This record gives sequence, structure tokens and C-alpha cells, in this order.
Amino acid sequence: MAYAGRVTTPEAEQGGVAGENRPTPDAGVPRPEERLERAVRAAEQALIEYEIAVDTFRIEVENFSRLHHQKLGPMYTRLDELDAQIAEARAARTGDPEDLRKADEARARVMPMPGVEELFHGWMDGEGLFPESEAMLTDQPVRPPQRVRPSEEARKRYRELARKAHPDLAQDETERKRREEFITRVNAAYARGDEALLLELAEEWAAGPKLPEQGPTPSEDLYARLEWLAQRKELLTVVARELEESAIGSMLRMAPDDPDRLLEEVAEKLLADVAAREAELAELLG
Repeated sequence: MAYAGRVTTPEAEQGGVAGENRPTPDAGVPRPEERLERAVRAAEQALIEYEIAVDTFRIEVENFSRLHHQKLGPMYTRLDELDAQIAEARAARTGDPEDLRKADEARARVMPMPGVEELFHGWMDGEGLFPESEAMLTDQPVRPPQRVRPSEEARKRYRELARKAHPDLAQDETERKRREEFITRVNAAYARGDEALLLELAEEWAAGPKLPEQGPTPSEDLYARLEWLAQRKELLTVVARELEESAIGSMLRMAPDDPDRLLEEVAEKLLADVAAREAELAELLG
């Protein structure tokens, strides 16, 4: 039996008919674009995993920030008020111009004039009002997140959906928009830790339209795709760095395994600070 690229007949071994001993193209030789296609697929999967990690951390930062504000905000406000009262009591006792100046500064910190960004901080993002904000404006009960980090089951379902429906897997712009809208709903469900809704979304995606398989891609398109993936990775690296270096992100990195417990520890410390300030104020006024 003769194999491609190898002739085993006696005639061929002895020279045989002209042309019969020429190696034939091996059917197993990969196409020139095949290696590039594998590189693109690997880069796509790596980017998606990185985006999932960044989005997961972003949601945890947002949840922690909202819980931090809701649980600890009143304590910070109380501390500012006590600092102002202490400074005012000390200034009233001494009459010293420097103490009077410090009292004025402390009082100004209690109710600062907010900037435009601060007016809407915690109320809305690029998508509009947060659900809690809408509830407050319409006199509906506000339901803050109960945990910084959704359950492990919710995290598992979220990651599975993100891998399947990620917009970066779409080459067609219409399909990309469809995926972006779907992932927005997935992110919202995950942020609330809604396992049931994530399961419904998984079923919805599974029943969705089946996309035709992509044929061989020209090398020029593959190179352009790799370049886009690299640029996207660079942008995500900037986002990840900003999240990690933010005040809330830094706090989360202090307790990556139990951020909710960190919130309780901060609350305990603030309560102790409030008690100490109240005692100091009582002594000044006493």
C-alpha cells in the first residue's frame, strides 16, 4: 500500500516511470492560517477569562462600596459632627484664633458643598439610576445587597454564561450587540446574587438562535483580530489597576476571602471612635 509522500513499489524504488517517485502533498499538512487561527482562539479565551475576572471584581467593589456607604456612612457623619463640636467647644474655651479657625474648618467638613459628580455618587452610573435609587424616589422599599460577594453557585453560573455569551466572541456587529445586551442582564442578576434569574438566563441563551460556523478566515482578518484582542487586554489592564488602587478596592484586597467580615470590623472600629469622641466632648463641656 502506498502512502502520500512515500512510494513503495519496486518500480518506484528503482526509478520506475518518470514522476511516480515524486512525493505527493501530505493531506495532513496544516493550512497556512491554521496556526494563526489557533492563536486567535487561544487569545479570545484568555481575554474572556480576564474580562470575567475583572467584571467579578468590579461587581464586588460596587457592592462593597454601596454597603460601605449604607452601613458606615452614618458613623462617618457622626464622627465629623463630633469633631466639629469638639473643635467648637475647645475654641469657645480658649478663644484662641487658631482654635477658632480649626473649629470653622471642622464645621465646614460636616456639610461640604458637593460637586456635580458627588451629587449623583451612589445614585446612578452610565446605565442610569440604580434600582435602589428608583425605589427611594418612588417610595418603594430599598433592598440593599446583603453580601459583598454573591454565592459560589451564582459565581459559577455567571462565569459559565459569560464564557458562552461574551460579546468578544462575536465577529458580526449585530451579534455583538445582542450579546452585549444579554451580558448586561447577566451582570445585573449576578450583582444581586440572583441564582434563579441566572438559571433562567442560561436557559434563554441555550434556546437562542444558533449561529453558523465561521469558515476559514483570511490571514489579514486574523491578524486584525489578534491586534484588537491585544488592545482590549490593555484597556482591561487599566480598568483592573484602577479598581485595585481605588480606596474600596484596596480595602477588599485586605480581606479577599471574607470582605463582609472586614466591613463588620471597620464598623466596630468606628463605633469605638464615636464613643471616644463622645467622651472627649463630654469632658470639654463638663
